[in-house]
Amino acid sequence: MEQGIKVRLKRRLISSGLEAAAILKGAGLMRDVAGMGCIFTLHHVRPALPRRFAPNAHLEVTPDFLDRAIGRLKKDGYEFIPLGALPARVANADGKPPFVAFTLDDGNRDNLDHALPIFARHDAPFTIFVARGLSERTHSLWWETLAELLERLDRLSFDFGSGEEFLPLGKHGQKQAAFSRFAAFVHGNDESEAVARIDDLARRNGLEPLDIVRASIMDRAELRDLARHPLTSLGAHTVSHRALARLPEAEAAAEMALSADYVADITGKRPIAIAYPYGTIDAASSREGRLAAELGFSLGVTTRPGMITAASGGAPTLLPRLSLNGHFQKARYASALASGIPMRLLGRREAM
Repeated sequence: MEQGIKVRLKRRLISSGLEAAAILKGAGLMRDVAGMGCIFTLHHVRPALPRRFAPNAHLEVTPDFLDRAIGRLKKDGYEFIPLGALPARVANADGKPPFVAFTLDDGNRDNLDHALPIFARHDAPFTIFVARGLSERTHSLWWETLAELLERLDRLSFDFGSGEEFLPLGKHGQKQAAFSRFAAFVHGNDESEAVARIDDLARRNGLEPLDIVRASIMDRAELRDLARHPLTSLGAHTVSHRALARLPEAEAAAEMALSADYVADITGKRPIAIAYPYGTIDAASSREGRLAAELGFSLGVTTRPGMITAASGGAPTLLPRLSLNGHFQKARYASALASGIPMRLLGRREAM
C-alpha cells in the first residue's frame, strides 16, 4: 500500500509540473531552457487495452495521443528531423527552428501497424531501435512476461536468493509489489540468470515467454519492409536487451557490435545510432559512450531526461531523451516537455 501511495504521489507531482510548464510556455517564459530541440522516445503505440494490471503502462501510448502530440508540436513550430541529422543540426543551428527527433525502442509490431501511419501523415521521420534477440526470438521480454504472469495468478512462490518465498497476488497492490520485487531482482543480479529464472517460472505456470515476443516484436522480414519506408531508419539496441554497464567490457562491446551487424544485414547499411537498454545512468555509463564511438556509432541515446544543446556535440554517444509516457497522454504535456521547462521545475530524475 505504501508503495502504491508513493507511485500516485509521484505521478501527481509530474502532472503538476507538466501543467505548470505548459502555462509557463504559453506565457512565453523560460525560453532559455529549451536548447536546440529534443529527442522523444516511445515503445508501444497501440489502442488502449482493457487490463486490470498494467505495470508497463508507462511504455505505451495510444495512436490518437501520438497524432495529437505531433500535431501540437507542429503547431508550436518544431521541425521534425531524422535522428541521423542531429549532429549536423547541432553544429549549425543558427537561425533554425527548434527540432524534434522521434525514436522507438525494441521493434514492437505496433510501431508498423499504428505508429507508421501517424508519422507518415505528419511527414515526421523516426528511428526504431532493434534488439536482435527479440527479433530472432532467442530472448524474452521479462517485464512483459511478468506483467502477464502476475495478472493471471493469485499467488506464487519464488526464491529471490534467501529461500523460497510465498507471494500473495490477490490484490492489485500485491501484484505491483511483486513486480517491483522481480524488477529489483533482475537489476540486482546477473541479468541473464535472473531472466532465465523468470522464464522458467512462467513456463511452469503455463506461459511461454517467447510467445509474447512473437506476438509483439517485428521479425527480420517485417523490419526489412519497414526500413524501406523513406521516413524510417533502424538503429541498434543490443542482442539480449541487458544493461550494458553491468556487463564486462568485452561482452558489452560484443552486444553492441552484433546488434549493428544484424541491422546492417537487414538494411544493407550499418546503423549510425544505438539506444542503450534501459538507458539509465546505472545501465549506460561513460564506458558505453566510449565503446559506441570506438565501434563506429555516431550517436548513442540514453533515457536520461534532457534537452539537446550545443554541449551535446561533445557527447554525441550519450544523448538524453524525453519519454512520451503512457501515464501523461495530453498533447500539451508533449509540448511542455519539448520546452525543457519540466526538467528545470522537477529536476531531471522526476521529469519523466
